[in-house]
Amino acid sequence: MNKGAYCLVLALDKKKDIRAGRKRYILDEGFYCYVGSAMNNLEKRIERHAEIAVGKRTGPLRWNIDYLTSKASLINFKTIKTDKKIECRLSDRIKKLSDGTVRGFGSSDCKCGSHLHYFKESPLFLREFHKIFEDARF
Repeated sequence: MNKGAYCLVLALDKKKDIRAGRKRYILDEGFYCYVGSAMNNLEKRIERHAEIAVGKRTGPLRWNIDYLTSKASLINFKTIKTDKKIECRLSDRIKKLSDGTVRGFGSSDCKCGSHLHYFKESPLFLREFHKIFEDARF
């Protein structure tokens, strides 16, 4: 199966002004988890984000997350392979662990307030974060 949801774990070493089309986000130094889905090719989607993060991808930036990955460090990612659309439920679980959310980021096609969540410290040190992906019951 090559479908599913994913979470990118990104880091900003200082406060940054991210402009995505007409939207503007002022993001603090820290860690961010972006939740997305890929119902066609999960591996290619992760590869695309990684290429943008290291500056290897050419061409226009398309989504809000593209603008963030072009300025942040991609430090890790997690995936859940499934043919079910669980992106919003996954985002909600990560939101509950976070120190805040970035309103309106990455959630234009759903009713969620955001799919980008802020952490002062790396979520990779939180057992509860890893457990979300280990249990994977949605």
